[in-house]
Amino acid sequence: MKTELHIPSDLKFLAVVESWLLGSLKVGLSDSVDCQDQFNRLRLALVEAYSNVVRHAHQGQPHLPVLIRLELRGAEIALEVWDYGQGFDLSNYLPPNPGDKQINGYGWLIMKRLMDRVEYRLQDTRDGRNCLRLETSLRDESNF
Repeated sequence: MKTELHIPSDLKFLAVVESWLLGSLKVGLSDSVDCQDQFNRLRLALVEAYSNVVRHAHQGQPHLPVLIRLELRGAEIALEVWDYGQGFDLSNYLPPNPGDKQINGYGWLIMKRLMDRVEYRLQDTRDGRNCLRLETSLRDESNF
């Protein structure tokens, strides 16, 4: 199953993003898995990705659209978040040091911890967008 959501860059739409994800997971996974257990992990990763686009990539430009894609293939889940921002150079990323009382920089760390694979592509040459791809397999939550 594949589905996508085109949404403005405004945190007022965060509840819409979450509802779309939950609804899509319920339809795509049906009764094959306890959707709620998986939703919490996927929701947190997607909320972090979307809010980073709104706050950093599009910085107060709600007219710029965000495209979110979800693909379910059996037990495999892929989320893509597309934006029109300047992009983030991962070679400059330093994980936060808990003793530094750092405010920013936790998003990448959170997404890497929650997902099996996190990939970021800068500036697609066809349309100037960046893509954050989050991939995971359905997990047995009793192992956490």
